[in-house]
Order: sequence, then structure tokens, then C-alpha cells
Amino acid sequence: MQARAVICRALSDDIGSVKLETVQVPDPGPGQIRVRLKACAVNFPDLLMIQGKYQHKPALPFSPGGEAAGDIEACGSGVDGFREGDAVVLGIRHGGFAESVVVNVEQARPMPKGMSYAKAASFQTAYLTAYVALHRRGALESGETLLVHGATGGVGMAAVDLGKLWRAKVIATGGRDDKLAVVSARGADHVINYALPDGRLGGFRDQVKQLTGGKGADVIYDPVGGDVFDESMRCVNWGGRILTIGFTSGRWPQAPVNLILIKQISVIGVRAGEYGRRDPVRGEENQRQLYALAEAGKIDPWISHCMPLEHAVDAMRLLEGREVVGKAVVTMNGYSPSPG
Repeated sequence: MQARAVICRALSDDIGSVKLETVQVPDPGPGQIRVRLKACAVNFPDLLMIQGKYQHKPALPFSPGGEAAGDIEACGSGVDGFREGDAVVLGIRHGGFAESVVVNVEQARPMPKGMSYAKAASFQTAYLTAYVALHRRGALESGETLLVHGATGGVGMAAVDLGKLWRAKVIATGGRDDKLAVVSARGADHVINYALPDGRLGGFRDQVKQLTGGKGADVIYDPVGGDVFDESMRCVNWGGRILTIGFTSGRWPQAPVNLILIKQISVIGVRAGEYGRRDPVRGEENQRQLYALAEAGKIDPWISHCMPLEHAVDAMRLLEGREVVGKAVVTMNGYSPSPG
């Protein structure tokens, strides 16, 4: 059968080099399913793969899009537990900016009951990262103060949501007041705009100390790195934990070991996917717990932009330009949800 897909045929710094094409979609083979997609989240790895700058480098040509949701339209031989018509969520690394895709059945999970296709395509990576970081690695406890940097992005907003679910006091940072207003409305106890006049990020140390009675945050969730990490070392509580999620600032910071020693701080790296690969038993348990929260209605990703497949490049440019709050989603096959 034929379907439309956004195709990258040559690596380029310009993400607009990808094109919407009609391609041939094969029948599913043994242990595979073909899924008629409804939504696919837009993530930074999608942009980086097009540019050839991501660690996972799919063979050309390929379609971006690693988190998707839709309905099974065909099953290959040997597929158990699924049937045609089942709504599923896919974790596939690439291939999701398409109307139809064939995947191994192991890459699919039942879509959480009561969750829309758009939200189902948006929660897996962000909330798994936050779950592993705060629960497994950071051991966040009720009543502790959690400082979340980059809180207006998908990964940061997931940490705010889970922090509040687990009854922490949440301080959220971001670079724009309009974006932080969304985070505040979703439950953050305090928000701090850490954008400085010279374009750098910082200036939050004194506010965090003031909000914590001079102690500092017990757990700091940092997907930003750079100057933000450096300043975080100055407003973490004695015995606190700094969770290193990533380096969106573009600079890998150097941890001052004297402060680590004096304040008995733990600086902890978090790679949620690798955590599951190294410890498959706990990895599967993480997924079960996450899906249980989703089905209980306790996970509700915020989606600021929903755009049809024809405008997938526009959706990626919004993410590239830091215009997205929470998540952006590409939709297909007539599915047209509202943002929120």
C-alpha cells in the first residue's frame, strides 16, 4: 500500500530539506504490525537526526519521528496480544512522521485508556525520563524542595507534574514569562524567569535560597547544564542531589568537587532508556508504573501546538526556535486535536 511520509534523503543543517512524499509501505512480516498513525510527537532528536548530529544515525532515506500513536491496521504472523483495530503507542526512534508504518511488535504498547492519540504520543520519553530521574535516581521524597530547570519544555514539565504528584515543593525555572504562566497554572509552587539581559541563563540562586529559608533545593533537575548547572551548585541543600539530564545550553559543566565534598552533594547522571537496558527488570517495572499513572489520569502532557503532517517542518521549526511549551505534535489521517 502507499502512504505519505516526511522523508530525509540527505543530511542537512537545514531541517527544511526534508520533503513530504508518497512511499510504498510493505505488509507486516512475522512478528510485525502495520499501524495507521494519528499523532507523532516532535522532539529534538528528530532535528538532530536530519542534521546528522544525533548518536542514532538511521540509514538514508528515513522518516523522522520516534514517539507515535495510532491504530493497528494489519498484523503479521506470530503476533500475540494485539489485533487489528487496537490503539497502540510506539517507541521507534524514527519513522513516525508518516501516515502508516511497519514496526516490530515489541515496539508497541497498548494506548493508555482515556488518553488521546496526541497525548499518548507525547508522554513516553518525557515522563519516563522524569520518573527515572526523580524516583529511581533522585529518590525524591514528599515535602522536599524540587528545583526544575527548563520547566517549560516537555521533559521539564513532566518533572514538575511528577514532583507535584509526589507532594514535593516545586520551584520551576524558564526563560519566558508567558511560558512560565502555563507551568504555574499546572501546579508549580513558584516560577523563576532565569533569562538574563545578556542572553545567558542564571540569576536564580538568591531566589531559590530565599524560597527555601536559606537551605537550597533538595533535588535539582537539570536538562540545561552550562551556567545553570554552575549556579545550581550554589543553591543546593546539604546532602542534596543534582540530576544531570542533558546539556541544552550547549556546554558541559565541570562539577566543583570541593562543594560536592563540603555539602555532601550527589551529582547523578540520568539516561532513562539506558537505565532500562542495563536493568531490564526495573526498566519494565518503570514502564508499568508509568502506564498505570497514565491510565489513572495522573499524567496529562501539555501540548502547545498540533500541526498536520503537511506542516511537519513548521512544527520542527517551532521547537528549534524555542516556541513550544510542553510538546508539539504532528497529526495525520484526518486526526485534528486541539492544543492543551
